[in-house]
Parts: sequence; C-alpha cells; structure tokens
Amino acid sequence: MATDPAGSKPVAHPDAPSPDEMRRALGQFASGVTVVTGLDAEGPVGFTCQSFASVSLEPPLILFCADHRGRAWPRIRRSGRFTINVLHEDQTDLCARFGSSRGAKFDGLVWEPSRWSTPSLPGVLLRVHADVQSVHTAGDHDVVIGRVGELESVCEERPMVFFRGGFGLDAAPLPVRA
Repeated sequence: MATDPAGSKPVAHPDAPSPDEMRRALGQFASGVTVVTGLDAEGPVGFTCQSFASVSLEPPLILFCADHRGRAWPRIRRSGRFTINVLHEDQTDLCARFGSSRGAKFDGLVWEPSRWSTPSLPGVLLRVHADVQSVHTAGDHDVVIGRVGELESVCEERPMVFFRGGFGLDAAPLPVRA
C-alpha cells in the first residue's frame, strides 16, 4: 500500500491483485509443509502452516505466519512456546488433520510431549522447538519470530511440498479464472 500525499493514511493500489490472483501466482512458489503445535491448560493444539522460514543463525531465529482467524494460534501465542513439525511427503494425513477447521486434531493421534512441553508429532522430518520472541501484525496474519531452543532431526524421508494448490512437484497448473 502506498500512502496519501500527506503520508498519513494507506491508500489501496488500483491494480492490486485479488485474493484469487495472489493464490494462483504465488502457488508457483513451492513451499514445505509444517504443523505448528503448542500446549496450554486446555490441552494440545496445532495447525498446518506453509509460511515457515529460517531468519537468523545467530541468534537462532525462525518465523512462521498465522491467520488471525484461527483458533489454535491465539492459544499457542499465550503459552509462549511452540514446536514446528516439518512433514515428509507421506504425511498428508497429518497435513489434512491439522489443516481442517473442524474436530479435535489430537483425538486418536499418538504424540509425545517434548522436553519443551510442546506436542511432538510422530515420524516427522524435523522438529524445531522455540519460544515466541516477537509478533508483528501484517494484514490478516501475524508474523511470528521464534527463538530456537532445540532442533530435533527425526527421519530422512523426502519433504512434503505444496505447489500449485497440491502436493508434490508434479501438480497441474491451477485453472485460470476469467
């Protein structure tokens, strides 16, 4: 967004892309898939997240983005601690379970509490245990910066990749909407 000539109020760009245009265009960028988990007084909580990245090696910082409308993120934020569970290509079941807005995501799922008091999901590629360091509002999401306390490599499978609205690099192009 630009600002008005006085520099005080944001002004929308007349040619800004629509949400559908953003989804289609940015679907060309392949991303890994994670599940962010936390634990509070109500129990375990988590959500699927594709917006995850390394920020800094020293100090060790990572980031993820969380939708303001989600139910899990506010609980994780209040607890102050989380685990990023990096999924491998055969874990579409976990992706779907935590990507759904319905149901108790941990019902019937075998998981273990980490030594950081966060849920560790079974058989993932990697677990990144971190504390919430800062949160920055950006549109309809929060950009969360986490300070890494521990890295836990779990297995040596191929990563789950989200590309063009599907899983794997062989996903067909998204249809063009008129």
